[in-house]
Amino acid sequence: RNFLPSFPHHGLCDTYRVTYRTNHAFQQLLIDILGHSFFKKGVRHGIHGRKKHSQMVGIAHASHSCGFYRRVLAPFAIGVYLSFCEFATVSDAKFVGFKNYTKIFEDGTFLHSLWFTVAFTIVTTIIINVASFAVAYMLTKAFRGANVFRSIFFMPNLIGGIILGYIWQLLLNGVLAHWSKSITYSGTYGFWGLVILLCWQQIGYMMIIYIAGLRSLPSDVMEAAQVDGANPRQTLFHVTIPLMMPSITVCTFLTVTNGFKLFDQNLALTNGAPSRASEMLALNIYTTFYGSTGYEGVGQAKAVIFFLIVAAVTLIQNKLTTSKEVSA
Repeated sequence: RNFLPSFPHHGLCDTYRVTYRTNHAFQQLLIDILGHSFFKKGVRHGIHGRKKHSQMVGIAHASHSCGFYRRVLAPFAIGVYLSFCEFATVSDAKFVGFKNYTKIFEDGTFLHSLWFTVAFTIVTTIIINVASFAVAYMLTKAFRGANVFRSIFFMPNLIGGIILGYIWQLLLNGVLAHWSKSITYSGTYGFWGLVILLCWQQIGYMMIIYIAGLRSLPSDVMEAAQVDGANPRQTLFHVTIPLMMPSITVCTFLTVTNGFKLFDQNLALTNGAPSRASEMLALNIYTTFYGSTGYEGVGQAKAVIFFLIVAAVTLIQNKLTTSKEVSA
């Protein structure tokens, strides 16, 4: 059975669509195989095979829907309900209305962590995307050792966040020791330490996505730009970057969400020190939920607000970047 779809060549978003279609086709192939076995069994027992095939498709769809409800919707709904309760365990939850939400804004650390995280996300999103695109643009040129450099740039992404945090803590404290300072000397030191850490970790990963996008650019459009007399700078800003918007959309989405959700690197590098001045939103929620007795509901309410903020920001970002996508 020729079930694989044709592979388009219009950027990374199409690559994701191909991956989705291929996975769907593979699932359909499994259903067809199961249906075929039931068909043979049905012939032996006098049952029409197509009916069994339809039953298998229905069972597969029902199992997917049930799994999504049990693993995503039900826990999310319970979490939202618990944000309106006081509880130590889920079984002893007591409904208290919006009390937990009012306590959030009485806690100055949450608002500080929110603005700290927003500033961190803006800075890292700009630096990571500009640097990774520049590196990808250079490494798509044919020169000796290009593959080695790609591997070197990608390797930091393979290191776990906790380990990476401790490694950079040692490195940064070693440098700052020359001025009798440490990474936890102030919130500003912690901020830029986290920026350096995340950029070093993520630039290589985004570089791979940009390389895939650059390699998929239509060669006839690039040749037409050269024939029309466009210089390299004009080609980059008026041809390459507009055609790269699908890849830019994906990378911007990933860097924005990674910036907001950063937790383990923050925990290992500064742990919010000094005096929670370098504490980001995810660590603030964790500290509230597990570090303060009787504040589990407040921590859950912070998590709900955190979800709404990240969802709103990513939807706006996705809308803005997809609106600028063009086709060759």
